[in-house]
Amino acid sequence: MTDATVIPVGGDRPYEVTVGRGVLAGLADALPEAARKVLIIHPPTLGARAEQLRAQLGDDRQVLLAEIPDAEAGKRVEVAAFCWQVLGQADFTRTDVVVGFGGGAVTDLAGFVAATWLRGVDLVQVPTTVLGMVDAAVGGKTGINTSEGKNLVGVFWPPRAVLCDLELLDSLSRNERVAGFAEVIKAGFIWYPEILDIIEADPERAVDPTTPEFRRCIELAIDMKAKVVGEDLREAGLREVLNYGHTLGHAIEHAERYQWRHGAAISIGMVFAAELSRLAGRLSDAAAQRHRDILTSLGLPTGYRAGAFKQLLATMQRDKKSRGGMLRFIVLDDIAKPTVLQAPDESLLFAAYQELGD
Repeated sequence: MTDATVIPVGGDRPYEVTVGRGVLAGLADALPEAARKVLIIHPPTLGARAEQLRAQLGDDRQVLLAEIPDAEAGKRVEVAAFCWQVLGQADFTRTDVVVGFGGGAVTDLAGFVAATWLRGVDLVQVPTTVLGMVDAAVGGKTGINTSEGKNLVGVFWPPRAVLCDLELLDSLSRNERVAGFAEVIKAGFIWYPEILDIIEADPERAVDPTTPEFRRCIELAIDMKAKVVGEDLREAGLREVLNYGHTLGHAIEHAERYQWRHGAAISIGMVFAAELSRLAGRLSDAAAQRHRDILTSLGLPTGYRAGAFKQLLATMQRDKKSRGGMLRFIVLDDIAKPTVLQAPDESLLFAAYQELGD
């Protein structure tokens, strides 16, 4: 491991996110010294790599593997129950550790399992996708889906450490990297405009994991989330800004039965939030158009079905971010100036949705 960047995450249970190439070699050092048993939760596509990790860690520990379904299919209570069964049969104690090794859905599920077994055991996250590195694995949010919506069941449980090995991204297709980059772009719009400048200068270098531009974008996005969640773990205030684009985005994911990539839905959600900001008189036409231009430059979608508004509105009204039955949207007063728009009139929401015009 060389040239690693360490990003601290504060709060009651501080930890570090390590970013670089080859950082996975340090996994053993990230585990609690007292842990005699390790459960690595992974998707089918990473079975061979998980076996390598077992060999890497197994000299003086019992290392178990739990293969779970890929993507959102893994975020079900039945899958969590399978992992609990593995933990129970292995007599996992509170000094043992769970490792989430996979994309955002895997780290969400692994975090939920660690948080709920014996009311909480140690967790180390090893995200293997862009989305996992900049979003799901950092911040302590865990969750599973229900038929009523996404992430409605969960708990806050900060990990012990997060290892973001950029070498794990080399084998991903461009489409997979770009889908995850929607969350990076979100960080640019709500916090670090430098990300937007990097993408506008050269979109292809920005999404190439071997370039310094890519690494800079990833580190800025992680640093943004670290600052926000370090101050507000449980979304009592500042953390709410991370929901930019997510209220409509989650509704689209639900409408598509979670067959869409998260980043595609959030891309549309950000365009909607920008239009809502613009129509509410908060955001300039140019800043709203900048959303479309940047997202389009990477091939991310910016529109959705014209007749779907009523269905999406009903889903948004059940969203966990609603309070007292009132919808809340994160909007922008300007680039890097997020704020809350509470209980907007339905006519304003409809007008913003019409601007998606797919």
